Amino acid sequence: QVQLVESGGGLVQAGGSLRLSCGASGRTFSSYAMGWFRQAPGKEREFVAAIRWSTGTTYYADSVKGRFTISRDNAKNTVYLQMNSLKPEDTAVYYCAAGPDYSGSDYYTPGKYDYWGQGTQVTVSS
Repeated sequence: QVQLVESGGGLVQAGGSLRLSCGASGRTFSSYAMGWFRQAPGKEREFVAAIRWSTGTTYYADSVKGRFTISRDNAKNTVYLQMNSLKPEDTAVYYCAAGPDYSGSDYYTPGKYDYWGQGTQVTVSS
């Protein structure tokens, strides 16, 4: 059974940093893409970043480019989201997701991902 467990959320002041972790278990993820999404109250879930596990190729939403970095640790089966220069508008529940990786994949769409974590709250105060 696939499990994704996020950790690392919390309360931080604007301009600060947090690192989210997503521990993955239950299958081999070498042929998967891993994504981070977020959802603020009253808003739709939105794409943040994604990484192809096999190649390490990364994708980012324009709103986080230059501030967030997604990475993976093969040995630990863990994906990270390093978030720097945080803004109050980054406040949301952050979710980790996993889905099969194939040519032409749309990494930006929640529907591509089959598995989701429970989410971790990130709150940025002004």
